Amino acid sequence: MGAGKGQAGWRSAIWRRGRRRRTYEVLERDSPQDKLAEKVNYGLIALILVNVLTAVLETVPSMMLREAVLYRAFELFSLTIFAIEYLLRVWVAPENPRYRGLSDARARAIYVRTPAAIIDLIAWLPFVLTMFFGIDLRTLAILRLLRFVKLARYSPGMQSLLEVLHSERQSLIACFWLLAAAVLISASAMYVVEGNVQPEQFGSIPAAMWWAMATVTTVGYGDTYPVTLAGRVVAALTMITGIIMIALPVGIIATAFVDVIKRRDFIITWGMVARVPLFADLDARAIGEIHKALSAHTAQPGELIVRRGDEATSMYFIASGEVALEFADETVVLSDGQFFGEMALMQHARRAATARARTRAMLLMLDARDLADVISRHPEIGERIRAMINDDEGLKAVRHRVDIAVPELPGKGDAADG
Repeated sequence: MGAGKGQAGWRSAIWRRGRRRRTYEVLERDSPQDKLAEKVNYGLIALILVNVLTAVLETVPSMMLREAVLYRAFELFSLTIFAIEYLLRVWVAPENPRYRGLSDARARAIYVRTPAAIIDLIAWLPFVLTMFFGIDLRTLAILRLLRFVKLARYSPGMQSLLEVLHSERQSLIACFWLLAAAVLISASAMYVVEGNVQPEQFGSIPAAMWWAMATVTTVGYGDTYPVTLAGRVVAALTMITGIIMIALPVGIIATAFVDVIKRRDFIITWGMVARVPLFADLDARAIGEIHKALSAHTAQPGELIVRRGDEATSMYFIASGEVALEFADETVVLSDGQFFGEMALMQHARRAATARARTRAMLLMLDARDLADVISRHPEIGERIRAMINDDEGLKAVRHRVDIAVPELPGKGDAADG
């Protein structure tokens, strides 16, 4: 009886862990092929955009949105969704790879202090408090616009930009220090040469700093300008300095942004290699060595990649786009993050299907000879791969002596004949 309860409890814990993992995959859109995650993410993006729009229109007195019943119902609906989203993200925080090895409580405690979690909390908590306590704080209206910042979570480009700003913060602070120094020096020089001529505009250094800021930032409002020759010389030097000051941070951010994009592409490709069952037992260093052997190829729509029956000597990863595998009796479509042909790396095989690009596809190819070269330099990688091959529960082809493996095609498990 006790054993039965223990087994039921164990199953319950496994079920809860599975539900938590699935919730994390949906909220973080862990897989590009996850349709539910795609719908949830697009739904949240739409809700955020409509909230921002209503927050802006709310400030138009003639629309009288604050008195509208539909507006209040929508606000209540939005608060409920944002609150549920926040609580679910806190619940699934232990599934985040960054918190691996930490206890559930510790992982959640770290997550709630992250900027993204704080923004998620501000998106709904202050309005719930005002609703319960009956406080009408007009200043809280601006917090609704902070919901727009939540879109950064769903934009890879925005995440990359934030990462750049964080990684280059020391260089950017130095640029702003130089900008402040240029403004101070220009304002001081203009005070000396123009202070007696235009006491209202340049009678003090703080007053001259308005002109210096507008000139250094290349805005140049034109409401204040020098009239003496010395003043114009100072203005010319300030303008040239301003161009240099603006170019510095732009160059730093642009260069760092390119580096971040390259690093992200590497991580995505590295993850695709790590998901291949053939390399399941390899450590990070071994996968990194295999990653170096990949070569890129861009296939145009309709382009023939491999033909059924040809000798197979390489496998392919789909970095982006769609590829159709045309078998004798059916066609299977693979997309971002999937792969095919891995059996060609471990045995003499023939192509089981004709592969044709359905859309413009970026492919990464791993040739058997390149893998053999990696193994010759790192024998331990070959030993682990051979152990995987010899395992009774290891990798099997969908048919004898072909390049397509069972895990590549869902539902093909019954077709494998060893």
